[in-house]
Amino acid sequence: MKKRWLAVLLLSTMLSTEKNYAQTTSTQKKWWKEQVVYQIYPRSFKDSDGDGIGDLKGITSQLDYLAQLGIDIVWLSPHFDSPNADNGYDIRDYKKVMTEFGTMKDFDELLAGLKKRGIKMIIDLVVNHSSDEHQWFQESKSSKLNPYRDYYIWRPGKDGHAPNNYTSFFGGSAWEKAGPDGEYYLHYFAKKQPDLNWENPKLREEVYSIMKFWLDKGVDGFRMDVIPMISKDQQFPDLDAASLTHPEFKYTFGPRLHEYLKEMNSKVLSKYDVMTVGEVFGGTADKTALLTDERRKEIDLAFSFDVARIGRDNWKQNNWTLPEWKAMFKTQSDLDSYHWPTVFLANHDNPRMISKFGDDSPTFRIPSAKLLAMLLLTQKGTAFMYQGDEIGMTNYRFTAFDQFDDVEIKGNYKQVLASGVSPEKYLAGLNKTGRDHARTPMQWSSEKQGGFTSGDKSWLAVNPNYKEINVKADLENPNSIFNFYKQLLAIRKGNDDLIYGDYKDIAPEHKEVFAYTRTGKNNEYLVLLNMSDKKVNFNIDGKFKNYKLVIANKYEKMNTVHSTVVEMEPWEAILYDRN
Repeated sequence: MKKRWLAVLLLSTMLSTEKNYAQTTSTQKKWWKEQVVYQIYPRSFKDSDGDGIGDLKGITSQLDYLAQLGIDIVWLSPHFDSPNADNGYDIRDYKKVMTEFGTMKDFDELLAGLKKRGIKMIIDLVVNHSSDEHQWFQESKSSKLNPYRDYYIWRPGKDGHAPNNYTSFFGGSAWEKAGPDGEYYLHYFAKKQPDLNWENPKLREEVYSIMKFWLDKGVDGFRMDVIPMISKDQQFPDLDAASLTHPEFKYTFGPRLHEYLKEMNSKVLSKYDVMTVGEVFGGTADKTALLTDERRKEIDLAFSFDVARIGRDNWKQNNWTLPEWKAMFKTQSDLDSYHWPTVFLANHDNPRMISKFGDDSPTFRIPSAKLLAMLLLTQKGTAFMYQGDEIGMTNYRFTAFDQFDDVEIKGNYKQVLASGVSPEKYLAGLNKTGRDHARTPMQWSSEKQGGFTSGDKSWLAVNPNYKEINVKADLENPNSIFNFYKQLLAIRKGNDDLIYGDYKDIAPEHKEVFAYTRTGKNNEYLVLLNMSDKKVNFNIDGKFKNYKLVIANKYEKMNTVHSTVVEMEPWEAILYDRN
């Protein structure tokens, strides 16, 4: 009886550990919690050979620029061999470099150059799907008897149609008929991106071999593309009408997801000192927390899209309020010591952050870009920057659909218009939400093509404002956005109070000002951000009197807090501390 009671108690404790995350007093220090990541989209960063496409040698040529900025880690978006149906997220060979980007020697030189400057590198792990041109798929579709058949997900049709009513994120059915047997393969994304079958242990071992290949080269971890989608409900039930409007909530967190991630960690990740960050689109906060709980040994970090995509509904951008947005930051910062958040406002799948969260007009572009820099680099969590944000690059003003490159827009065009939406309304929505805004080439100078390429044309049009907004101009201006980022990165580096300190929103309902504290063992920081285009007299607690100015984006600010009212200019950002 005693043994049975102990067994029940042990089981209860284990279940409690799975579900409850009690607050503890100390957070385990890790290098990836303390460092700042800079994402590079290779196709758009720097072209070295004049063909209009960014490449690895182009990135290597700008390593001193990255070192000067002060970032710690580069996240390199896919550089693998690919036919580019989805700009590299359709991989044809996981152990080769895309020809347009260069050679494996170029990759090795880039990695060595980063390490020489003390900068780490993480790369994309895209293993929910491959390209349909991958040798595995070519074998898989050839016959039901082929040993690679079960590397992908095949099902017979139903009543002369697809196996179920799943839709692709890029338009149309998520099933495509192929091969001599007349069966359908699953593709959550483009039809040239068939989903891999993680139920097959041989496939999983192939993935682990790929991971070891790049880790043994010296990369420092992975950003894991749509990682919660790797496990599927093998019954593949039809979705109801409500689920079909946002199928990501049905396509993620399948029944064996945690089993797969634990196996991946045990067989690969635990053998190296690396960081992992999962792209978690379509998961609740509770489900996401299970992935990153340090006790479970799955992945380290997760991208939750609530903050970056507030108000977003597919291609439409709805209105939102500052109090609603601030509440999302509190949710991701209000974690126990077994979890660590990420902080990001932009990436290759979202519009330019200044155009969504700031003010990209000539009057307020610079101060609002600096304000967002302060927000990004003073929040609690590992911060992720995106190329070009450090010089305040803005959305492109698209005037016609043929200016877009994005496979998602092309795939959904007919479907959106068939639903009754006018082309003008769809274009207006995409000018707020489209992914190509972030993919226009990096603006290096006021020379032709923004200094991105020596050729006469780039793969995607350069934003016409490159003559005013470019790296060269920012480097020559001591009060530039670039130099403000550089100062903030220097302030943050090695600063345990700012990195690990507690976060508290001190004015959650204020409609214009985002104000919060970061309280560590030795110091407390006060961050004041006026996220509006009007002056605000902001009331603060008397305890902040005599707090000292650390940095501000308005240089006439007094060096200490003298009263309980701080007069703030439009888009003004101020960082004070107690010491």
